Amino acid sequence: MTQAQPNILILMADQMTAPLLPLHDPNSPVQIPHLMKLAERGVLFESAYCNSPLCAPSRFVFMTGRLPSKIGAYDNAAELRSDVPTFAHYLREMGYRTALSGKMHFCGPDQLHGYEERFTTDIYPADYGWAVNWDGDASRPTWYHDMSSVTQAGPCVRSNQLDFDDEVVFHAKRYLYDRARDDAGDRPFCLTVSMTHPHDPYAIGQQYWDRYRDDDIPLPSLSYSDAPSDPHSQRLRQLYQVDTTEISEQQIRNARHAYFGAISYVDDQIGALLDTLDETGLADNTLIVFCGDHGDMLGERGLWYKMSFFEWSTRVPLIVCAPKQFSPRRVKESVSTMDLLPTLVELAGGGVDYATDLEGRSLVPHLTGRGGHDEVIGEYMGEGTAAPLLMIRRGDYKFIHSPVDPDQLYNLADDPQEIHNRVDDPNEAERLAAFRQEIADNWNLDAVHQDVLDSQRRRRLVASALAKGKVTSWDHQPHTDASGQYMRNTFDLGDVEYRARFPRVAE
Repeated sequence: MTQAQPNILILMADQMTAPLLPLHDPNSPVQIPHLMKLAERGVLFESAYCNSPLCAPSRFVFMTGRLPSKIGAYDNAAELRSDVPTFAHYLREMGYRTALSGKMHFCGPDQLHGYEERFTTDIYPADYGWAVNWDGDASRPTWYHDMSSVTQAGPCVRSNQLDFDDEVVFHAKRYLYDRARDDAGDRPFCLTVSMTHPHDPYAIGQQYWDRYRDDDIPLPSLSYSDAPSDPHSQRLRQLYQVDTTEISEQQIRNARHAYFGAISYVDDQIGALLDTLDETGLADNTLIVFCGDHGDMLGERGLWYKMSFFEWSTRVPLIVCAPKQFSPRRVKESVSTMDLLPTLVELAGGGVDYATDLEGRSLVPHLTGRGGHDEVIGEYMGEGTAAPLLMIRRGDYKFIHSPVDPDQLYNLADDPQEIHNRVDDPNEAERLAAFRQEIADNWNLDAVHQDVLDSQRRRRLVASALAKGKVTSWDHQPHTDASGQYMRNTFDLGDVEYRARFPRVAE
């Protein structure tokens, strides 16, 4: 393979909800100048979704192009099997260097899944300790979210997440500089840069907090009392204790204030990475993808965090930017991050056979203005569920189904806040019956439920056993060979300085 293939830079934000952003809401006070410029030069997907609104399942689907039930991506302690191909495997097979800087929430001993290099450890644990327990009672896991992220929201000098993301971006920039200085640069690269902001806890440095005034921060547009309730939402409220925690209006505003600041922090990091592409001369042949893993309810409907199929939880930003290939445009059809694997493979030149079936579909027809699909399938089997939860988004409609809860059907064109459940509307009876039949034809939900239970039981046993005696960590341990860095007596001084300087000067 030659450098005629485009380089690929994938930028991922964690828990960044799309409906809030000025990419989609012109009245939004959120400041993201670098992403706005990227969208102006690229293809912006106005109705992009994740396929499972939780960190690990969403990321595994994004990497494999497959639905959670097909790969066992049930919850945040699920293992992505090493024999499931990811886009990193396919691109590597096509001649790409593949590298990851940041979060991907891999659980289990394989912490690479096709990446040649990984520069940081993960911010979250790699073991099975966070497995959901459908065999247990409805009590809240001690390791799970509570409302302290909201009640303690505000500015900070430093945080765990700032430590992590600063390291992520530092290594990503260094990788780009190294590629520009590489004498054997005939291999294209695919670099994934995955930050953990604006994920809660809602705390951000003072400089980003100060970019917004309290008056800039809108409160939720739909309160818990104004939104129709449903059993899944009630379980979530109990799970993270919002139903038993007294929260003031100011605390809600503080949480959103810090979240806005965290989005601006992410935007600045993206700006720094784009500047690095420009100054190294890599920009002209680098395809850029920006996406999120899931959203955040941020108090809408009285809900927080993710884990539901309402818009603020499951809609994500998605931009593909390659101005020399695709004219800037906005795509209205509904697509998902599951569609990115076949998209990346096609844009990299194709020519490889897929080793498994894919549920994801290439976005290239959308990118080239030739139309494309208008459908998203979602599955969720994580916290707050008692059985598999499914979503079908097609055209104007969204259908949500679980065997243990009442169905929900919304016309988002007429009802963007998802207030009016149409399941009892006689005018929608035929559509409702078709959705129900589609699920009956395409899912064996009893079998999926049993698969989830079996997986949870296995992982709980393994986690318990491995915590006894000598503990061997699966967390990724980045290794740096200091003997090959900077200046050593095994190197020629002039050669080191010549090769490390960019741009090069004449010998």
